[in-house]
Amino acid sequence: MKSYNKINTLVLKKIESIVGRENLFTDQETLKIYGSDETEDYNFPPEVLVKPSEIEQISKLMKLANKFKIPVTPRGGGTGLSGGALPVYGGICLSMEKFNKIIQIDEKNFQAVVEPGVITQKFQEEVEKLGLYYPPDPASRGSCMLGGNIVENSGGPHAVKYGVTKDYILALEVVLPNGKIINTGARTLKNVTGYNLTQLFIGSEGTLGIVTKITVRLIPLPKYKKVLLAGFNSIEDSVSAVAKIFQVGVTPAAIEFIEKSAIKAAEEKLDKKFPNSDMEAHLLIEVDGNYEDIIDREIQTIAEVLEKFNVGEIVLAEDRQKVENLWDLRRSIGEAVKSISAYKEEDTVVPRTKLPELVKGVKEICNRYGITSICYGHAGDGNIHINILKKNLSDREWNDNLDKAIRDIFKLTVSLGGTISGEHGIGYSQKKFLPIALSKAEIQIMKKIKKLFDPNNILNPGKIF
Repeated sequence: MKSYNKINTLVLKKIESIVGRENLFTDQETLKIYGSDETEDYNFPPEVLVKPSEIEQISKLMKLANKFKIPVTPRGGGTGLSGGALPVYGGICLSMEKFNKIIQIDEKNFQAVVEPGVITQKFQEEVEKLGLYYPPDPASRGSCMLGGNIVENSGGPHAVKYGVTKDYILALEVVLPNGKIINTGARTLKNVTGYNLTQLFIGSEGTLGIVTKITVRLIPLPKYKKVLLAGFNSIEDSVSAVAKIFQVGVTPAAIEFIEKSAIKAAEEKLDKKFPNSDMEAHLLIEVDGNYEDIIDREIQTIAEVLEKFNVGEIVLAEDRQKVENLWDLRRSIGEAVKSISAYKEEDTVVPRTKLPELVKGVKEICNRYGITSICYGHAGDGNIHINILKKNLSDREWNDNLDKAIRDIFKLTVSLGGTISGEHGIGYSQKKFLPIALSKAEIQIMKKIKKLFDPNNILNPGKIF
Protein backbone atom coordinates (compact mmCIF):
# COMPACT_ATOMS: atom_id res chain seq x y z
CA MET A 1 0.00 0.00 0.00
CA LYS A 2 1.35 3.42 -1.01
CA SER A 3 2.23 5.78 1.84
CA TYR A 4 0.94 9.34 1.46
CA ASN A 5 1.25 12.47 3.57
CA LYS A 6 -1.66 14.19 5.24
CA ILE A 7 -2.55 17.77 4.39
CA ASN A 8 -1.09 19.98 7.10
CA THR A 9 -1.67 23.69 7.75
CA LEU A 10 1.22 24.71 5.52
CA VAL A 11 -0.08 22.70 2.55
CA LEU A 12 -3.63 23.91 3.13
CA LYS A 13 -2.45 27.53 2.94
CA LYS A 14 -0.58 26.79 -0.28
CA ILE A 15 -3.73 25.19 -1.78
CA GLU A 16 -5.75 28.25 -0.76
CA SER A 17 -3.22 30.55 -2.40
CA ILE A 18 -3.66 28.62 -5.66
CA VAL A 19 -7.45 28.31 -5.93
CA GLY A 20 -8.69 31.01 -3.55
CA ARG A 21 -10.60 30.55 -0.30
CA GLU A 22 -13.96 30.49 -2.10
CA ASN A 23 -12.91 27.38 -4.06
CA LEU A 24 -11.55 25.42 -1.10
CA PHE A 25 -13.82 23.27 1.10
CA THR A 26 -12.99 21.43 4.30
CA ASP A 27 -16.35 21.06 6.05
CA GLN A 28 -17.34 17.47 6.75
CA GLU A 29 -20.77 17.68 5.11
CA THR A 30 -19.30 18.71 1.75
CA LEU A 31 -16.41 16.24 1.98
CA LYS A 32 -18.83 13.37 2.62
CA ILE A 33 -20.81 14.25 -0.52
CA TYR A 34 -17.64 14.25 -2.61
CA GLY A 35 -16.49 11.02 -1.02
CA SER A 36 -19.15 9.05 -2.90
CA ASP A 37 -20.23 8.40 -6.44
CA GLU A 38 -22.98 6.08 -7.72
CA THR A 39 -21.03 2.93 -6.81
CA GLU A 40 -23.05 1.07 -4.21
CA ASP A 41 -22.54 2.53 -0.71
CA TYR A 42 -18.83 3.41 -0.71
CA ASN A 43 -17.74 6.63 0.97
CA PHE A 44 -14.17 7.94 1.19
CA PRO A 45 -14.22 11.63 2.11
CA PRO A 46 -11.20 13.61 0.91
CA GLU A 47 -9.29 15.87 3.29
CA VAL A 48 -9.88 18.86 1.01
CA LEU A 49 -12.17 19.62 -1.93
CA VAL A 50 -11.03 22.15 -4.53
CA LYS A 51 -12.93 23.62 -7.47
CA PRO A 52 -10.37 25.21 -9.82
CA SER A 53 -11.48 27.24 -12.82
CA GLU A 54 -8.19 27.71 -14.69
CA ILE A 55 -5.71 25.23 -16.10
CA GLU A 56 -2.80 26.99 -14.39
CA GLN A 57 -4.45 26.29 -11.02
CA ILE A 58 -4.60 22.58 -11.78
CA SER A 59 -0.98 22.60 -12.92
CA LYS A 60 0.14 24.26 -9.67
CA LEU A 61 -1.96 21.87 -7.57
CA MET A 62 -0.37 18.85 -9.20
CA LYS A 63 3.13 20.24 -8.67
CA LEU A 64 2.28 20.87 -5.02
CA ALA A 65 0.81 17.38 -4.59
CA ASN A 66 3.92 15.81 -6.09
CA LYS A 67 6.21 17.80 -3.83
CA PHE A 68 4.36 16.83 -0.66
CA LYS A 69 3.26 13.32 -1.78
CA ILE A 70 -0.46 14.00 -1.47
CA PRO A 71 -3.01 11.98 -3.49
CA VAL A 72 -5.28 13.83 -5.91
CA THR A 73 -8.59 12.42 -7.14
CA PRO A 74 -10.15 14.15 -10.17
CA ARG A 75 -13.95 14.23 -10.24
CA GLY A 76 -16.58 14.97 -12.84
CA GLY A 77 -20.30 14.49 -12.28
CA GLY A 78 -19.88 11.75 -9.68
CA THR A 79 -22.04 9.32 -11.67
CA GLY A 80 -19.46 6.54 -11.99
CA LEU A 81 -20.36 2.93 -11.25
CA SER A 82 -16.94 1.46 -10.46
CA GLY A 83 -15.67 3.88 -7.82
CA GLY A 84 -13.37 5.69 -10.23
CA ALA A 85 -13.78 9.07 -8.51
CA LEU A 86 -13.52 7.90 -4.90
CA PRO A 87 -10.69 9.53 -2.87
CA VAL A 88 -9.74 6.21 -1.29
CA TYR A 89 -6.54 7.64 0.21
CA GLY A 90 -8.03 10.98 1.26
CA GLY A 91 -5.97 13.90 0.03
CA ILE A 92 -7.35 16.37 -2.49
CA CYS A 93 -10.56 15.87 -4.46
CA LEU A 94 -10.27 18.03 -7.57
CA SER A 95 -13.70 18.80 -8.98
CA MET A 96 -13.88 19.85 -12.63
CA GLU A 97 -17.39 21.32 -12.37
CA LYS A 98 -16.24 24.90 -13.08
CA PHE A 99 -14.69 23.85 -16.40
CA ASN A 100 -18.16 23.99 -17.95
CA LYS A 101 -17.87 26.07 -21.11
CA ILE A 102 -18.76 25.10 -24.66
CA ILE A 103 -15.94 27.11 -26.22
CA GLN A 104 -16.80 26.66 -29.89
CA ILE A 105 -19.12 24.73 -32.18
CA ASP A 106 -17.64 24.62 -35.66
CA GLU A 107 -20.59 23.81 -37.94
CA LYS A 108 -18.52 23.82 -41.12
CA ASN A 109 -16.01 21.24 -39.92
CA PHE A 110 -18.42 19.26 -37.72
CA GLN A 111 -16.34 19.83 -34.61
CA ALA A 112 -16.63 21.41 -31.18
CA VAL A 113 -14.20 22.52 -28.49
CA VAL A 114 -15.49 22.06 -24.94
CA GLU A 115 -14.36 21.92 -21.36
CA PRO A 116 -14.63 18.66 -19.40
CA GLY A 117 -17.26 19.90 -16.94
CA VAL A 118 -19.94 20.32 -19.62
CA ILE A 119 -22.95 18.09 -18.94
CA THR A 120 -23.28 15.51 -21.73
CA GLN A 121 -26.99 16.08 -22.38
CA LYS A 122 -26.55 19.86 -22.46
CA PHE A 123 -23.84 19.50 -25.07
CA GLN A 124 -25.98 17.14 -27.15
CA GLU A 125 -28.91 19.56 -27.04
CA GLU A 126 -26.76 22.52 -28.06
CA VAL A 127 -25.29 20.80 -31.10
CA GLU A 128 -28.69 19.39 -32.09
CA LYS A 129 -29.98 22.97 -32.43
CA LEU A 130 -27.49 23.26 -35.30
CA GLY A 131 -28.43 19.95 -36.91
CA LEU A 132 -25.40 18.16 -35.46
CA TYR A 133 -25.14 14.99 -33.40
CA TYR A 134 -22.90 13.73 -30.59
CA PRO A 135 -24.04 10.10 -30.16
CA PRO A 136 -22.45 8.79 -26.90
CA ASP A 137 -25.34 8.78 -24.42
CA PRO A 138 -24.75 7.03 -21.09
CA ALA A 139 -27.80 6.59 -18.89
CA SER A 140 -26.55 9.40 -16.65
CA ARG A 141 -26.22 11.86 -19.55
CA GLY A 142 -28.39 14.40 -17.70
CA SER A 143 -25.77 14.76 -14.96
CA CYS A 144 -22.51 13.17 -16.11
CA MET A 145 -19.76 15.32 -17.62
CA LEU A 146 -17.85 14.99 -20.86
CA GLY A 147 -14.53 14.69 -19.03
CA GLY A 148 -15.82 11.73 -17.06
CA ASN A 149 -17.14 10.19 -20.27
CA ILE A 150 -13.66 10.46 -21.75
CA VAL A 151 -11.76 8.82 -18.90
CA GLU A 152 -14.33 5.99 -18.74
CA ASN A 153 -14.76 5.76 -22.54
CA SER A 154 -18.51 5.89 -22.00
CA GLY A 155 -20.92 4.33 -24.46
CA GLY A 156 -24.64 3.98 -23.99
CA PRO A 157 -27.49 2.58 -26.08
CA HIS A 158 -26.47 4.15 -29.38
CA ALA A 159 -22.95 2.72 -29.36
CA VAL A 160 -24.14 -0.21 -31.45
CA LYS A 161 -24.44 1.98 -34.55
CA TYR A 162 -22.40 5.05 -33.72
CA GLY A 163 -19.58 3.89 -31.46
CA VAL A 164 -18.39 5.09 -28.06
CA THR A 165 -16.64 8.19 -26.75
CA LYS A 166 -13.24 7.29 -28.21
CA ASP A 167 -14.70 7.48 -31.71
CA TYR A 168 -15.52 11.19 -31.31
CA ILE A 169 -12.44 12.68 -29.65
CA LEU A 170 -9.89 14.35 -31.92
CA ALA A 171 -7.67 16.17 -29.44
CA LEU A 172 -7.17 16.82 -25.73
CA GLU A 173 -5.50 19.33 -23.48
CA VAL A 174 -4.19 17.49 -20.41
CA VAL A 175 -2.42 18.34 -17.17
CA LEU A 176 -0.01 15.53 -16.32
CA PRO A 177 0.53 14.29 -12.75
CA ASN A 178 3.74 16.37 -12.55
CA GLY A 179 1.86 19.53 -13.48
CA LYS A 180 3.07 19.81 -17.06
CA ILE A 181 0.47 20.77 -19.67
CA ILE A 182 0.38 18.90 -22.98
CA ASN A 183 -1.82 18.81 -26.07
CA THR A 184 -2.58 15.57 -27.88
CA GLY A 185 -4.10 14.88 -31.29
CA ALA A 186 -5.13 17.50 -33.85
CA ARG A 187 -8.22 19.08 -35.40
CA THR A 188 -7.89 16.82 -38.40
CA LEU A 189 -9.66 13.58 -39.25
CA LYS A 190 -6.35 11.90 -40.13
CA ASN A 191 -3.33 11.94 -37.87
CA VAL A 192 -0.46 9.47 -37.68
CA THR A 193 2.06 11.84 -36.15
CA GLY A 194 3.70 9.77 -33.45
CA TYR A 195 1.92 7.67 -30.85
CA ASN A 196 -1.80 8.20 -30.36
CA LEU A 197 -1.67 9.76 -26.91
CA THR A 198 -5.27 10.94 -27.20
CA GLN A 199 -6.56 7.40 -27.20
CA LEU A 200 -4.24 6.47 -24.34
CA PHE A 201 -5.94 8.99 -22.06
CA ILE A 202 -9.41 7.88 -23.13
CA GLY A 203 -10.51 5.07 -20.84
CA SER A 204 -7.55 5.61 -18.48
CA GLU A 205 -9.98 6.28 -15.59
CA GLY A 206 -8.29 9.51 -14.53
CA THR A 207 -5.03 7.80 -13.60
CA LEU A 208 -2.72 9.30 -16.26
CA GLY A 209 -3.73 12.96 -16.51
CA ILE A 210 -6.46 15.54 -15.96
CA VAL A 211 -8.33 16.52 -19.13
CA THR A 212 -8.95 20.27 -19.32
CA LYS A 213 -10.05 20.81 -22.93
CA ILE A 214 -11.62 18.52 -25.53
CA THR A 215 -11.93 18.70 -29.32
CA VAL A 216 -14.95 16.65 -30.36
CA ARG A 217 -15.94 15.24 -33.73
CA LEU A 218 -19.63 15.62 -34.63
CA ILE A 219 -21.84 14.06 -37.30
CA PRO A 220 -25.09 15.16 -38.99
CA LEU A 221 -28.22 14.69 -36.88
CA PRO A 222 -30.49 11.97 -38.33
CA LYS A 223 -33.84 13.48 -39.38
CA TYR A 224 -36.06 10.60 -38.30
CA LYS A 225 -36.14 7.94 -35.62
CA LYS A 226 -38.69 5.35 -34.59
CA VAL A 227 -38.73 2.85 -31.74
CA LEU A 228 -40.08 -0.67 -31.35
CA LEU A 229 -40.83 -2.29 -28.00
CA ALA A 230 -41.14 -6.03 -28.48
CA GLY A 231 -42.15 -8.47 -25.75
CA PHE A 232 -41.02 -12.11 -25.71
CA ASN A 233 -42.20 -15.23 -23.92
CA SER A 234 -38.67 -16.13 -22.86
CA ILE A 235 -35.40 -14.35 -22.15
CA GLU A 236 -33.57 -16.74 -24.45
CA ASP A 237 -35.81 -15.86 -27.41
CA SER A 238 -35.25 -12.14 -26.90
CA VAL A 239 -31.44 -12.24 -26.79
CA SER A 240 -31.27 -14.86 -29.56
CA ALA A 241 -33.09 -12.47 -31.89
CA VAL A 242 -30.46 -9.75 -31.54
CA ALA A 243 -27.73 -11.21 -33.75
CA LYS A 244 -30.27 -12.25 -36.40
CA ILE A 245 -31.33 -8.62 -36.90
CA PHE A 246 -27.83 -7.68 -37.99
CA GLN A 247 -27.52 -10.78 -40.13
CA VAL A 248 -30.39 -9.61 -42.35
CA GLY A 249 -28.52 -6.39 -43.11
CA VAL A 250 -30.11 -3.94 -40.66
CA THR A 251 -28.05 -1.92 -38.18
CA PRO A 252 -30.40 -0.34 -35.64
CA ALA A 253 -29.33 2.78 -33.77
CA ALA A 254 -29.95 0.90 -30.52
CA ILE A 255 -31.10 -2.49 -29.25
CA GLU A 256 -31.77 -2.64 -25.52
CA PHE A 257 -32.55 -5.84 -23.62
CA ILE A 258 -34.81 -5.61 -20.55
CA GLU A 259 -35.96 -8.60 -18.56
CA LYS A 260 -39.40 -8.70 -16.92
CA SER A 261 -38.21 -8.01 -13.37
CA ALA A 262 -36.48 -4.82 -14.56
CA ILE A 263 -39.70 -3.61 -16.20
CA LYS A 264 -41.64 -4.36 -13.01
CA ALA A 265 -39.11 -2.40 -10.95
CA ALA A 266 -39.52 0.58 -13.26
CA GLU A 267 -43.31 0.35 -13.05
CA GLU A 268 -43.19 0.43 -9.28
CA LYS A 269 -40.65 3.26 -9.21
CA LEU A 270 -42.56 5.45 -11.67
CA ASP A 271 -46.04 4.30 -10.64
CA LYS A 272 -46.86 3.69 -14.28
CA LYS A 273 -47.94 0.68 -16.34
CA PHE A 274 -45.89 -0.18 -19.41
CA PRO A 275 -46.94 -2.09 -22.55
CA ASN A 276 -46.86 -5.88 -22.32
CA SER A 277 -45.03 -5.74 -19.00
CA ASP A 278 -45.98 -9.32 -18.12
CA MET A 279 -43.86 -10.71 -20.96
CA GLU A 280 -40.64 -12.39 -19.79
CA ALA A 281 -38.32 -10.05 -21.67
CA HIS A 282 -38.32 -7.05 -24.00
CA LEU A 283 -36.19 -5.58 -26.73
CA LEU A 284 -36.32 -1.83 -27.26
CA ILE A 285 -35.11 -1.19 -30.80
CA GLU A 286 -34.49 2.23 -32.34
CA VAL A 287 -34.05 2.79 -36.07
CA ASP A 288 -32.95 6.18 -37.39
CA GLY A 289 -31.93 7.84 -40.64
CA ASN A 290 -32.66 10.61 -43.10
CA TYR A 291 -35.32 8.85 -45.19
CA GLU A 292 -38.55 7.75 -43.56
CA ASP A 293 -39.39 5.17 -46.19
CA ILE A 294 -36.07 3.39 -45.59
CA ILE A 295 -36.70 3.41 -41.83
CA ASP A 296 -40.14 1.87 -42.39
CA ARG A 297 -38.67 -0.89 -44.54
CA GLU A 298 -36.05 -1.64 -41.90
CA ILE A 299 -38.72 -1.79 -39.20
CA GLN A 300 -40.68 -4.25 -41.29
CA THR A 301 -37.55 -6.39 -41.76
CA ILE A 302 -36.87 -6.33 -38.02
CA ALA A 303 -40.47 -7.33 -37.26
CA GLU A 304 -40.16 -10.29 -39.62
CA VAL A 305 -37.04 -11.43 -37.73
CA LEU A 306 -38.70 -11.03 -34.34
CA GLU A 307 -41.71 -13.10 -35.41
CA LYS A 308 -39.38 -16.10 -35.69
CA PHE A 309 -38.55 -15.87 -31.98
CA ASN A 310 -41.88 -16.30 -30.25
CA VAL A 311 -42.48 -12.56 -30.01
CA GLY A 312 -45.68 -11.14 -28.52
CA GLU A 313 -47.16 -7.78 -29.43
CA ILE A 314 -44.80 -5.22 -30.96
CA VAL A 315 -45.42 -1.60 -29.96
CA LEU A 316 -44.29 1.04 -32.50
CA ALA A 317 -43.52 4.61 -31.41
CA GLU A 318 -43.27 7.05 -34.29
CA ASP A 319 -43.79 10.56 -32.92
CA ARG A 320 -41.20 12.27 -30.75
CA GLN A 321 -43.18 12.12 -27.50
CA LYS A 322 -43.90 8.39 -27.73
CA VAL A 323 -40.28 7.72 -28.59
CA GLU A 324 -39.16 9.71 -25.55
CA ASN A 325 -41.68 7.89 -23.35
CA LEU A 326 -40.12 4.54 -24.21
CA TRP A 327 -36.61 5.86 -23.66
CA ASP A 328 -37.70 7.31 -20.30
CA LEU A 329 -38.72 3.76 -19.37
CA ARG A 330 -35.31 2.41 -20.32
CA ARG A 331 -33.37 5.16 -18.56
CA SER A 332 -35.37 4.73 -15.36
CA ILE A 333 -34.50 1.07 -14.96
CA GLY A 334 -31.05 1.40 -13.42
CA GLU A 335 -32.23 3.55 -10.55
CA ALA A 336 -35.39 1.49 -10.13
CA VAL A 337 -33.51 -1.81 -9.83
CA LYS A 338 -30.96 -0.36 -7.42
CA SER A 339 -33.74 0.86 -5.11
CA ILE A 340 -34.90 -2.72 -4.42
CA SER A 341 -32.11 -3.65 -2.00
CA ALA A 342 -28.35 -3.64 -1.50
CA TYR A 343 -26.82 -4.53 -4.85
CA LYS A 344 -23.69 -5.04 -6.93
CA GLU A 345 -23.75 -4.11 -10.60
CA GLU A 346 -21.54 -5.84 -13.14
CA ASP A 347 -20.87 -4.63 -16.69
CA THR A 348 -20.19 -7.69 -18.82
CA VAL A 349 -19.75 -7.62 -22.60
CA VAL A 350 -19.56 -10.51 -25.08
CA PRO A 351 -19.88 -10.96 -28.85
CA ARG A 352 -23.57 -10.61 -29.79
CA THR A 353 -23.97 -14.25 -30.77
CA LYS A 354 -22.91 -15.27 -27.25
CA LEU A 355 -25.65 -13.31 -25.48
CA PRO A 356 -27.96 -16.32 -24.98
CA GLU A 357 -25.15 -18.29 -23.33
CA LEU A 358 -24.17 -15.33 -21.15
CA VAL A 359 -27.66 -14.58 -19.82
CA LYS A 360 -28.48 -18.25 -19.30
CA GLY A 361 -25.18 -18.82 -17.52
CA VAL A 362 -25.65 -15.78 -15.27
CA LYS A 363 -29.04 -17.05 -14.15
CA GLU A 364 -27.62 -20.50 -13.42
CA ILE A 365 -24.71 -19.08 -11.42
CA CYS A 366 -26.90 -16.79 -9.34
CA ASN A 367 -29.39 -19.59 -8.67
CA ARG A 368 -26.51 -21.78 -7.50
CA TYR A 369 -25.55 -19.20 -4.89
CA GLY A 370 -29.12 -18.29 -3.96
CA ILE A 371 -28.70 -14.75 -5.28
CA THR A 372 -31.24 -12.72 -7.26
CA SER A 373 -30.10 -11.17 -10.54
CA ILE A 374 -31.78 -8.66 -12.84
CA CYS A 375 -30.30 -8.18 -16.30
CA TYR A 376 -30.72 -5.38 -18.82
CA GLY A 377 -28.52 -3.37 -21.12
CA HIS A 378 -27.12 -2.75 -24.55
CA ALA A 379 -27.79 -6.04 -26.30
CA GLY A 380 -26.94 -4.54 -29.67
CA ASP A 381 -23.25 -4.52 -28.78
CA GLY A 382 -23.32 -7.46 -26.36
CA ASN A 383 -23.06 -5.27 -23.24
CA ILE A 384 -25.32 -6.57 -20.46
CA HIS A 385 -25.58 -4.97 -17.02
CA ILE A 386 -26.04 -7.62 -14.35
CA ASN A 387 -27.51 -6.34 -11.10
CA ILE A 388 -26.98 -8.77 -8.23
CA LEU A 389 -29.44 -8.05 -5.40
CA LYS A 390 -29.17 -8.91 -1.71
CA LYS A 391 -32.94 -8.85 -1.11
CA ASN A 392 -33.71 -11.33 1.72
CA LEU A 393 -30.24 -12.82 2.11
CA SER A 394 -28.59 -12.51 5.51
CA ASP A 395 -25.43 -10.42 5.72
CA ARG A 396 -23.42 -13.59 6.11
CA GLU A 397 -24.94 -15.28 3.05
CA TRP A 398 -24.40 -12.11 1.00
CA ASN A 399 -20.80 -11.65 2.09
CA ASP A 400 -19.92 -15.32 1.70
CA ASN A 401 -21.36 -15.76 -1.78
CA LEU A 402 -21.17 -12.43 -3.59
CA ASP A 403 -17.54 -12.50 -4.71
CA LYS A 404 -17.79 -16.19 -5.62
CA ALA A 405 -20.77 -15.51 -7.87
CA ILE A 406 -19.09 -12.51 -9.49
CA ARG A 407 -15.91 -14.48 -10.19
CA ASP A 408 -17.92 -17.26 -11.81
CA ILE A 409 -19.84 -14.72 -13.91
CA PHE A 410 -16.62 -13.06 -15.06
CA LYS A 411 -14.97 -16.38 -15.85
CA LEU A 412 -18.01 -17.32 -17.94
CA THR A 413 -17.89 -13.96 -19.71
CA VAL A 414 -14.22 -14.29 -20.60
CA SER A 415 -14.73 -17.90 -21.74
CA LEU A 416 -17.33 -16.61 -24.22
CA GLY A 417 -14.81 -14.22 -25.77
CA GLY A 418 -15.95 -11.26 -23.68
CA THR A 419 -14.52 -9.08 -20.95
CA ILE A 420 -15.48 -7.79 -17.52
CA SER A 421 -16.28 -4.15 -18.30
CA GLY A 422 -17.83 -2.65 -21.39
CA GLU A 423 -18.27 0.94 -20.24
CA HIS A 424 -18.21 1.30 -16.44
CA GLY A 425 -14.48 0.77 -15.99
CA ILE A 426 -12.47 -1.15 -13.40
CA GLY A 427 -11.97 1.67 -10.92
CA TYR A 428 -11.91 0.77 -7.23
CA SER A 429 -14.66 -1.82 -6.98
CA GLN A 430 -13.57 -4.19 -9.77
CA LYS A 431 -9.78 -4.16 -9.55
CA LYS A 432 -9.53 -7.48 -7.69
CA PHE A 433 -11.16 -9.17 -10.68
CA LEU A 434 -8.84 -7.69 -13.34
CA PRO A 435 -6.59 -10.80 -13.55
CA ILE A 436 -9.59 -12.81 -14.76
CA ALA A 437 -9.64 -10.75 -17.96
CA LEU A 438 -5.99 -9.76 -18.43
CA SER A 439 -2.73 -11.69 -18.28
CA LYS A 440 0.12 -10.84 -15.91
CA ALA A 441 2.13 -9.51 -18.85
CA GLU A 442 -0.68 -7.19 -19.94
CA ILE A 443 -1.21 -5.86 -16.42
CA GLN A 444 2.53 -5.33 -16.00
CA ILE A 445 2.71 -3.23 -19.17
CA MET A 446 -0.17 -1.08 -17.92
CA LYS A 447 1.50 -0.61 -14.54
CA LYS A 448 4.68 0.53 -16.28
CA ILE A 449 2.70 3.10 -18.28
CA LYS A 450 1.18 4.38 -15.04
CA LYS A 451 4.63 4.56 -13.47
CA LEU A 452 6.00 6.53 -16.41
CA PHE A 453 3.25 9.14 -16.23
CA ASP A 454 2.92 9.21 -12.45
CA PRO A 455 6.07 7.93 -10.67
CA ASN A 456 4.79 9.07 -7.26
CA ASN A 457 1.38 7.45 -7.86
CA ILE A 458 -0.49 10.52 -6.62
CA LEU A 459 -3.12 10.85 -9.38
CA ASN A 460 -6.27 8.84 -8.62
CA PRO A 461 -4.42 6.11 -6.74
CA GLY A 462 -6.10 2.86 -5.76
CA LYS A 463 -7.84 2.43 -9.11
CA ILE A 464 -7.58 -0.33 -11.76
CA PHE A 465 -4.62 -2.17 -10.15
